[in-house]
Amino acid sequence: MPLNFSTSRKPLTTFALAGLADIVLLLLIFFLLTSSFIPQFGIRVNLPRVEAGAPTQARYVTVVITEDGRFYVEQQQVAREDLLSTLRAVKGDRNTLVLRADRKATVDQFAYVASAAKALGMTILMATERADVSPRR
Repeated sequence: MPLNFSTSRKPLTTFALAGLADIVLLLLIFFLLTSSFIPQFGIRVNLPRVEAGAPTQARYVTVVITEDGRFYVEQQQVAREDLLSTLRAVKGDRNTLVLRADRKATVDQFAYVASAAKALGMTILMATERADVSPRR
């Protein structure tokens, strides 16, 4: 006697997208939370590497010293003589200056920026890149 496996029901022809939408939403949230939000600055400098760094405040003035000794305040090139007046103009209510100096910048250039910032009562933070440190055994 042959077995009859046929049924009188029609096959399911619709596909529910609710589960797929949930999965896509969860993946989107996962990628947003795990991606790193690193601000990209337009002026390239080789920052010194350190083992630990201090977090910066959300409101700060950025000063860049390039390898060839040019100064940039908020991504606008500034002559060395005009640095203090430019910092005074862009400071507003910000009281922190983040210095992004190239590795080949001189101590004299750093001291000039630091003295201008101190004259305006600003705190100075040095931007660095974190060195890849492996634990010693």
